[in-house]
Amino acid sequence: MKMKQADFPILNQTINGQRMIYLDNAATSQKPKQVIDAMTHYYQVDNANVHRGIYDLSERATAAYEASRDKVQAFIHAKYRKEIVFTRGTTESINWLASTYGVAHVTADDDIVISYMEHHSNIVPWQQLAQKTGAKLKYVNLNSDGTLDMSDLAQKITDQTKIVSIAHASNVLGVVNPIQEIANIAHQHGAIMIADGAQSAPHMVVDVQALGVDFFAFSGHKMMGPTGIGVLYGRLSLLEQMTPAQFGGEMIERVSLTGATFKPVPWRFEAGTPNIAGAIGLGAAIDYLTAYGMTQIENDERQLVAYALPKLLAISGLTVYGPQDSAYHTGVIAFNLAGIHAHDLATALDQEGIEVRAGHHCAQPLMTKLNLSATARISVYSYNTMTEIDRLISVLEQIKEYFSHEFA
Repeated sequence: MKMKQADFPILNQTINGQRMIYLDNAATSQKPKQVIDAMTHYYQVDNANVHRGIYDLSERATAAYEASRDKVQAFIHAKYRKEIVFTRGTTESINWLASTYGVAHVTADDDIVISYMEHHSNIVPWQQLAQKTGAKLKYVNLNSDGTLDMSDLAQKITDQTKIVSIAHASNVLGVVNPIQEIANIAHQHGAIMIADGAQSAPHMVVDVQALGVDFFAFSGHKMMGPTGIGVLYGRLSLLEQMTPAQFGGEMIERVSLTGATFKPVPWRFEAGTPNIAGAIGLGAAIDYLTAYGMTQIENDERQLVAYALPKLLAISGLTVYGPQDSAYHTGVIAFNLAGIHAHDLATALDQEGIEVRAGHHCAQPLMTKLNLSATARISVYSYNTMTEIDRLISVLEQIKEYFSHEFA
């Protein structure tokens, strides 16, 4: 199978009179027609609640919903299908962990270890847990190239550490962290290992068993699936110890006037009517990605970054943040152009139909660490092309020239 831009209806449009070039895939990816059709089919043909009805529509909806759980299990190489919990996304998954496992296991004598490169979704829940429990929140330092300082990490993780939660890949620096090595260090000290997979699951082969993680969270909308659906993978032995984060319909076995018993894992964690169409759409996205091949996606993006990085670095006054070597980079590149605020740069690019992100990227502690207020960021996917990179470089040069004359 080949990935074609024609599979993505939204890409066939113009912005400000120019053919659109979409380079904000780290924020959300575009959706192929196959995903849109799968969700439309559910609403047009199979729309019913799951797990509750003994009539045909409900049974078809339940089969499609649970088939998506099987697809996720295979996609991330989990050992058991019960280890796949559907959530609204990475943010909700990490919040659930902080409010359930964290509250149950973390005390004032304990440490929680994260890093300076984390997304706010992997910072604020742990800040809140630390404030509630009195635990200490530790931040692992970064090397000068933006990679994780592993010697500092080895010092920060001690026998007092209960939770280590690190991004598998940075949404700003493009860094891929050595999660397996970090998990080994965490487990040596009796801590659990959580990986934020929002920026890795869409772009590379993920094997949660090989990584050695206890929990792994990711979002559907960043991997060609719909918004409002995500996954929390949890090691079965740990999930079985955890109490639900929410209570109500769907997740119970029996309710009396004085108490309730809950369904087995994973359904005890999926209270209320789930995002059925979203789960089905995620399953269709996984079908699409799997047919194309995650190794091929990783190779595509590495080639695009290897093509883009030297061209960006050749622009006088342009600074790239993070590794300068494409071999250690995802498809995310953050940069600034001297004398031009990132927001102005993004606006100027949009005037030429090029859609990029500008701001702090929900990573304000990292921005503070880098002594920045904002950066521009491009993030590619396999439907992007080198021709689009050439267009980006050409427009950046034009913008630089314009600003140098306008404000000289």
